[in-house]
Amino acid sequence: MEMLVEQGPCLASPMNMPRKIFENHTELPYHVTARCINRDWFSLEMPLVWKIMCLHLHFTHLAFNIRVHSFVLMSNHFHMIVKTPEGNLSHAMQFFMRETSRDITQLSSRINQTYGSRFHRSLLSSPRYYLHAYKYVYRNPVEAGICEKVEEYPYSTMQALLGNSRVEIPVLDDWNWGNLLVREETLNWLNDKPPKESWEEVRIALKKPVFKLRKKDSRISPLEDTAL
Repeated sequence: MEMLVEQGPCLASPMNMPRKIFENHTELPYHVTARCINRDWFSLEMPLVWKIMCLHLHFTHLAFNIRVHSFVLMSNHFHMIVKTPEGNLSHAMQFFMRETSRDITQLSSRINQTYGSRFHRSLLSSPRYYLHAYKYVYRNPVEAGICEKVEEYPYSTMQALLGNSRVEIPVLDDWNWGNLLVREETLNWLNDKPPKESWEEVRIALKKPVFKLRKKDSRISPLEDTAL
């Protein structure tokens, strides 16, 4: 498996120590998220924020050759699963967040910057971990009480996967949606509410640079069990 070293801008800590160099996997996907400053909302109506996000994610795909597996926009943050064959995740995300921040700031007349900090990434090092993150991303609106089923949420790449609407984001072909039977099974799996402790376990795992569940949960399969 190829791994590229990506050096972002040199940001010194209070102790004048350089930030650790990020080793970017070119074959494995990452869960990526970023939140609005002070956990505030984006200060624009969601349809307009969604349009801005789609536009710049499309440009980011063209400019940096990123591969988007899923993207969900919430009122004050976003989640995505993305792969970077050219090992340029940091540069791609810096571009995406800079451009979306600029447009949102201008249109909303914000005084502060849009995002509270840099993006957070978590490497998904196995197919099982990918599925845990995949379900977590698409169930976010459901768990937040915004909708009852994942396919009802409009600000999600699932709308393109299901053919419900045209989405500018070039979503990677996904085996989860291979045919009508698989599609139905996938929707049932995504809409199967996981136990609270399992949801929390995955949430904590996604905060780590490399996704990893606790040892006692390592046997859980997200497709065979109701857990994530």
